[in-house]
Amino acid sequence: MRMNGTLEGYLKEVNQEATEMLETLVRQYAKAEGVTEALKRSDQLEWVRHMNNIRNRAEEVVLNDIIYR
Repeated sequence: MRMNGTLEGYLKEVNQEATEMLETLVRQYAKAEGVTEALKRSDQLEWVRHMNNIRNRAEEVVLNDIIYR
C-alpha cells in the first residue's frame, strides 16, 4: 500500500470508520444505561464515571472490530 500510494487513503478511511463507530456506540450505551444530561446536572462525578466506563468499553469494541481485524 505504501509503495503504490494507497496507504494514507486507507488509514483515513479506517480512522473515519472507527471514529463513527465509537461515537455511535457511546451514544447507544449511554442511552441504554440511562446516562443522561439530567444525571450530568445532578451528579457530575457519577456522570463522568459512567461516561468513562462507556467510552472504554466502546473503544475495546472498535479496536477489536476495526483496528485489529
